[in-house]
Amino acid sequence: MSLDLIVTNATLPDGRTGQDIAVANGRITAIEPGITSEAAQRIDAGGQLVAPPFVDCHFHMDATLSLGLPRLNQSGTLLEGIALWGELKPTLTHEAVIERALRYCDLAVSQGLLAVRSHVDICDDRLLAVEALLEVKAKVKPYLDLQLVAFPQDGYYRSPTAASNLERALDMGVDVVGGIPHFERTMEDGTASVKALCAIAAKRGLMIDLHCDESDDPHSRHIETLAAETHRLGLGRRAAGSHLTSMHSMDSYYVSKLLPLILESGMFAIANPLINITLQGRHDTYPKRRGLMRIPEMRALGIPVALGQDCVMDPWYGLGGADMLDVAHMAVHAVPMTSREAIRWAFEAVTTVPAAVMGLEDYGLAKGCHADFVILQAADTIEAVRIRPTRLFVVRRGKVVSQTPARRSTLELPGRPASLDPASYAPKAAG
Repeated sequence: MSLDLIVTNATLPDGRTGQDIAVANGRITAIEPGITSEAAQRIDAGGQLVAPPFVDCHFHMDATLSLGLPRLNQSGTLLEGIALWGELKPTLTHEAVIERALRYCDLAVSQGLLAVRSHVDICDDRLLAVEALLEVKAKVKPYLDLQLVAFPQDGYYRSPTAASNLERALDMGVDVVGGIPHFERTMEDGTASVKALCAIAAKRGLMIDLHCDESDDPHSRHIETLAAETHRLGLGRRAAGSHLTSMHSMDSYYVSKLLPLILESGMFAIANPLINITLQGRHDTYPKRRGLMRIPEMRALGIPVALGQDCVMDPWYGLGGADMLDVAHMAVHAVPMTSREAIRWAFEAVTTVPAAVMGLEDYGLAKGCHADFVILQAADTIEAVRIRPTRLFVVRRGKVVSQTPARRSTLELPGRPASLDPASYAPKAAG
């Protein structure tokens, strides 16, 4: 068989070393040592880690790269961010949303991030951002999978036209039903919104992903309703609850009831550590809450948890750089979870788990999968989380779409080596 690409001497996320990856017609045709076939291109991985592409299953692309427009978030709170976005929305133009989104996708590809689920605000009656991101979705399809969520940022009931706008957005081709029950005027309205949105997802056969309980209020418990409706309607893995930060403030007795409900429903949970350790606890003196869902307890029970990025340089978060390893790195510190096993999981939580959240077909490193992968300047997945390495090659459907020179430092130190490779610091005998 004539091959398009062979990657040689790769280390895989499961620990296998010395593996070759053969690619033809955009698919992986073999993964095994010593592939000798001819190929149009050969890349020597040099023993470095080759992984499936990074996946961000929680993002807001309509707002990305808008930092400072119309002003900065001075309090650093979620509510001021929402207010700022409300000020910016009337000034948005179709062209500006597209331009910022495409620039962001360029950055994402360079970081090996090849799939993004983006919530898009549908509370602007023009549905300008929806139209713009649908256009972006078509433009980037050759190199990035973009999945859109119809997101009533101002509240499904709180915003007078949100319900009709959400249906319009879904009719236009938006993929997923979204919501924000904790931003409704009352707990009762929030509960009603969860039920209404789950019914829409069930009727249309769509996935649903709700912002739930992004609050320090332990009485914000809309995730309970989402889990119950997911179970009642049989939504299962089509459902996800994002943020769930009030869980950090809930009493443990209630959580001991809640977590089995989430597990029983079959839904996913999506934590967003970068944004939530900066937004949450703003009203605390000391001690300050970290404001994350209870990831170790959820994992121990078997609830699938993914990590999302949420924001990059927008009204809510002035930092970020499309690097999902920053997200994994921060999660390890913030939870905290520093066992070797937990750090390996953090890598999975920005690759295989969010791929399952998005329902990506033929994702992964196996024969028959799409030839989408990243060669990293790191020895293994733990080292990737530790050093957030250079993405040496990013491959999409068997073609190199981004390439970055390896990081090397030249030293001028008496009696010490002349150069340094940060990947060489990997421990030799760590389990």
